[in-house]
Amino acid sequence: MPVLEGLWGPDLRMRDSGLGVGVDVGVCPDEDSSSPVWGPLRTPPVTCGGLSLALELPALIRQLRAAWRARRGGPRGSERSEASSWVEADKEEETEEVKQDVEDTSTHMEDDGTLSTGHADVLLAERRGSYPLIDLRVLKTSLQRGEVESGTRKKVKRLLSFQRYCHASRLLRGLVPHTPGSLHLLDDDYLGQAAHMLSKVGTWNFDIFLFDRLTNGNSLVTLMCHLFNVYGLVQHFQLDMVKLHRFLGMVQEDYHSQNPYHNAVHAADVTQAMYCYLKEPKLAEQLSPLDVFLGLMAAAAHDVDHPGVNQPFLIKTRHHLASLYQNTSVLESHHWRSTVGMLRESGLLSHLPADMSQDMEQQLGSLILATDISRQNEFLLTLREHLDNQDLDLQLASHRHFMLQIALKCADICNPCRVWELSRQWSERVCEEFYRQGDLERKFDLEISPLCNQQADSVPAIQMGFISFIVEPLFEEWQRFTEPSLLSQTMMGHLHKNKVRWSRLRYAQTTSDTQTHPSDDEPEPEGGGGENIP
Repeated sequence: MPVLEGLWGPDLRMRDSGLGVGVDVGVCPDEDSSSPVWGPLRTPPVTCGGLSLALELPALIRQLRAAWRARRGGPRGSERSEASSWVEADKEEETEEVKQDVEDTSTHMEDDGTLSTGHADVLLAERRGSYPLIDLRVLKTSLQRGEVESGTRKKVKRLLSFQRYCHASRLLRGLVPHTPGSLHLLDDDYLGQAAHMLSKVGTWNFDIFLFDRLTNGNSLVTLMCHLFNVYGLVQHFQLDMVKLHRFLGMVQEDYHSQNPYHNAVHAADVTQAMYCYLKEPKLAEQLSPLDVFLGLMAAAAHDVDHPGVNQPFLIKTRHHLASLYQNTSVLESHHWRSTVGMLRESGLLSHLPADMSQDMEQQLGSLILATDISRQNEFLLTLREHLDNQDLDLQLASHRHFMLQIALKCADICNPCRVWELSRQWSERVCEEFYRQGDLERKFDLEISPLCNQQADSVPAIQMGFISFIVEPLFEEWQRFTEPSLLSQTMMGHLHKNKVRWSRLRYAQTTSDTQTHPSDDEPEPEGGGGENIP
């Protein structure tokens, strides 16, 4: 095949990396060499894959041009440059891929918008799954089909993790989207007031709401990276910082920001409380780096992908998670499995031996499952028995793990032990989430769950019951375990004060139906003068 040395410059010699040979390309004599698309004696940066190299040069170029025009869907346009044409073609190809992904996914859906049985197991095996908020599509009610299908196609992506799938495929192709929380640098978060707050992260009056604002909504990622550095966990476990950032970003992203309570700020608050408990003298001197790693990781991910409703709601609506986990610790099992999926997807522990990483995943599951409130009495009785018999031996790994479970349970429900300004915010948030579930149940003629009826269950009444029957018994035993420490005394002091305040607010509500925002000081609590506040 002749080479037109006199017409081509040395920079126009294309080399096909797949074939390992140089291909000299000429220009067809019957084509206009002054084309604004190709330019004089220029061709686009195409490869020779799929085209026969045995063709004579003019025929080869004609096929190249024909293929290019067919791909563009029309004649060469004088208004578009060569570079812009290639960029637009890449965008069209990417759009078609995304459309095809969504179309393929829609074939896995039943008429009622739920996953078909044949594909559910495959999807769960391939990806950890990121489940949607509870909406019309997951309720087994007698709604009209038109109401159920409203907005279904838009929500299908969330149900099948297509947003993350497309994001991952774009990352592999080098197309990183510029989202506000995308791969933020830890150094930026250390600047200014956020850095000053991190220097006091071990204090009990740490304001996680302010810290979340200062970190632009990245409180969980920033706090976890800081604590990992404080304990030297990155060096100890030889963690890849890029993978660590990716994992923590995935965890933070999979918390639902629209949940008033179960969101990433709650996870950061529990993590900060867990750090305070890990520093307790009786516990800190016995903990290994693995214990600390598991404690912080479980605190950060213990409510990941929480749908904003409780387990009874999932069971009575026959949600697929309730069926998957056989109505037992449904949400906690999902939080654990989602965490394991993100660990594997990020590759954070991929450099560790397989048996070690699997053991860490199992211990994470044991910690997260311990946060199931229905198992409260089980753990409380076991702790009380250990303390009564004085047989806790923290040199034993099993006993240390049990105390990590207790510490995580305490951190998860420690809001009544915070200062009043923080405690009240959390109380109002969790009750708002309860009320939203109650409104949803009322809308679909379902039995309203306990504590979810806004007309019958007031915030003070809910908090009084929560403190009396859940929080106080657990923290009294925790105080016994710490013998007691300064922190446990501080927490019990706040708990007693807050209980009195809620009692006053409840008393005010029962005596005045028109008072929407009662004063904390005017009404007397039920039973007279209240408690002795330390």
